Amino acid sequence: MPKLDSYLFREFAQTTFAALVVLMVVSLGGVFADVLKDIVGGKVPAGIMLTQLGLQLLNYLPLILPLGLMLGLLMGVGRLYRDSEAPVLASVGVGPRRLLRPLLMLVVPFVLVVGACSLWLGPWARAYSQRMIEAGQRTLLVSGLEAGRFVELPGGNGVVYANSMSSDGTYLGRVFIYSQDEGRMDITSARTGTLALDGNTRYLKLDEGFRVEGPMDGGKDFRLMRYASNEVRLPDADSSDPGSDPELMSTPALLADGGREAQAQLHFRLAPPLLALAFALLAVPLARSPPRQARWGRIMLGLLAYVFGVNLMLLGTNALASGKLPVALGLWWLVLPLLALALWMYFGDGRVKRTRLSRLGGGSR
Repeated sequence: MPKLDSYLFREFAQTTFAALVVLMVVSLGGVFADVLKDIVGGKVPAGIMLTQLGLQLLNYLPLILPLGLMLGLLMGVGRLYRDSEAPVLASVGVGPRRLLRPLLMLVVPFVLVVGACSLWLGPWARAYSQRMIEAGQRTLLVSGLEAGRFVELPGGNGVVYANSMSSDGTYLGRVFIYSQDEGRMDITSARTGTLALDGNTRYLKLDEGFRVEGPMDGGKDFRLMRYASNEVRLPDADSSDPGSDPELMSTPALLADGGREAQAQLHFRLAPPLLALAFALLAVPLARSPPRQARWGRIMLGLLAYVFGVNLMLLGTNALASGKLPVALGLWWLVLPLLALALWMYFGDGRVKRTRLSRLGGGSR
């Protein structure tokens, strides 16, 4: 590998890696907030929080990686212009076309990784995450119940306490539940408790206990009941069939399915690697600037272009699924013009027209 290609590839790779680290940290915070919200709502078991965090992050990689690649190239190429290295390279005949080789050494593997994440890794992570949640929703652990401590009910309308719990979270011993609703409180105790499922609805079945119900404002309208069996409803379980939900289907299954939603999801998975290639090529002409000019404005311009392109991709996917756009059109109306614009801007950057060059030559004679 020539020393120039090695140097440029190292510069592009370092800035791209730095941009990806920052984006991953920011994305991790947002994903953690979403997972924590599901745990508090009783939809995700607290014990699989870290696993869900990793799977959700894998799901967002097809959107994070192209942005990191573009920002990294904008900063790397922009540094060449800021430190006057690009003008020196241009003076010895190293123009945008000569930069294509070290650029593709980084971009091609990156596009392949984005394609693998979009077509295989992301769908697998979504389906595996859903299977883990459905398995966890068959135990009482999904509501955050833990033996020996008071746990707030979803919605903050009460607490539940269990003296003991089986290892699989399906059996409770010595249960105490306090809840309130519309100015009345409800106190329930039981000797044992088990989880019962009715479709996606979960119930905590209590046996051999007492229930006291009355006003919270100090009135005397209290009722005391002794029961042999009682049921308390838990948050509904989310259940998705991987065979019917396009987001959970594998890419080969989408290819075999001719439905609108399946085809829209297929185009949604094909678009990220092509967008990554287009934005990577756009980064080189966008990063071109005079030596002392601030480069943050061009980085902001590239970021806005990426956000605009991704929003068009999401809107186009929804339009395909709803029938507002023909399936044959897909997302090619977005990807192909963007690729053409990127190629035109890249190969036209820094070129001098032949007619102007001939005029200058004629004038010198």
